[in-house]
Amino acid sequence: MFWNPSMERMPVEDLKEIQEKKLRALVNNVYNYSPFYKRKFKELGLHPSDIRGLEDLPKLPFTKKQDLRDNYPFGMFAVPISQIVRFHASSGTTGKPTLVGYTENDIRMWVESLCRGLVSCGVTHEDIVQIAYGYGLFTGGLGFHYAVEKIGATALPISTGNTARQIELMKDLGVTVIACTPSYMLYMAEYAEKMGTSIRETSLRIGIFGAEPWSEETRKRIEEKTGITAYDVYGTSELSGPLFTECTERNGLHIWADHFLVEVIDPKTGENVGEGEKGELVVTTLSKEAMPLIRWRTGDITILETEKCNCGRTHPRIMRILGRSDDMLIVRGVNVFPSQIEHVLMQIPELGEHYMIILDRVENLDVMTIQVELNQKVSIEKPGEILNLKRKVEERLKSVLGVHANVELVNPGTLQRFEGKAKRIIDRRKI
Repeated sequence: MFWNPSMERMPVEDLKEIQEKKLRALVNNVYNYSPFYKRKFKELGLHPSDIRGLEDLPKLPFTKKQDLRDNYPFGMFAVPISQIVRFHASSGTTGKPTLVGYTENDIRMWVESLCRGLVSCGVTHEDIVQIAYGYGLFTGGLGFHYAVEKIGATALPISTGNTARQIELMKDLGVTVIACTPSYMLYMAEYAEKMGTSIRETSLRIGIFGAEPWSEETRKRIEEKTGITAYDVYGTSELSGPLFTECTERNGLHIWADHFLVEVIDPKTGENVGEGEKGELVVTTLSKEAMPLIRWRTGDITILETEKCNCGRTHPRIMRILGRSDDMLIVRGVNVFPSQIEHVLMQIPELGEHYMIILDRVENLDVMTIQVELNQKVSIEKPGEILNLKRKVEERLKSVLGVHANVELVNPGTLQRFEGKAKRIIDRRKI
């Protein structure tokens, strides 16, 4: 299914022409109307006339989150405040929040992008979509809400939390699609069992999950527990919230090339990596008016694929987000991504879905402890069995991570649950 067939299946050469035309217009626009980029260009001795095609993209400066914080609140904008119809903002938990403004056309582009994504996942006008992402300054809830209504489906704007009510309405209203974080979906499945019911007893058929990194193994766990088909969605608050999804092929998330230009770079050198190689996702917004971003360093680690998808869409794809460059843990000099840990844990059937990574420093050495719940359907009664399982998990982790982690197996229900984004890491080395 396609939302905009002619655009989604447009020949690659035609897409490239659109990108180059929009890139030239973008560079001229920010040079004339964005104080931040005008200053950046002058520092580099760069003029819009220097950018003629996509091959000139590396000449342009990167934009980082600190740039948004340094220019808070309006220094990144390229239109007067009178043209802004909405603000969204990050939480600001690690510093000044990042503020994003939208013109009417920005909202329209955002909705159009997610309409394409929802239809790519098989959502139709006959679906009832339970939106369990947060509403408000967070971009998740409203992004889905507008797109769901645009394609003619029915939106249930329940937001996060109140899990018993979530399950009750899911059953009573015949909800067919849910959008939330993957960790919250697993929690809902667990909570439903405590209520004496099951997600399998509902009409739910599709889940669209994002806002946190998750592994292919977690996808399998969700599908086994709920009977639904799970799809990945990607976006950032700086770009426009949820934007890109997998299609029914589930072989990467389609990036809409008429609105966004993507690169994958080496996080250390800033150089582009080869296709199929892992690196940091960099995005240039080709259509945004209020706060256009040039070579925005997302911090997300992925792989770029430009080959035409079997679904017929010609737009490039990014593979599942493997982690964040700023979430990478350095343990005894070894780079460790939480997604690597999840990948190992979810492959071991005796383990549950909930885990916590704890980092300490003992006698100047890093110590990593991973607390993980046992699967409640697995009976391990003898101390010897627990010890053997602990050793098995530690060996698997070391073979993947290259560094030892202490594993603590805990009973089901022991670790904290989160109605929203899961918090998996406690780093006490900085305390």
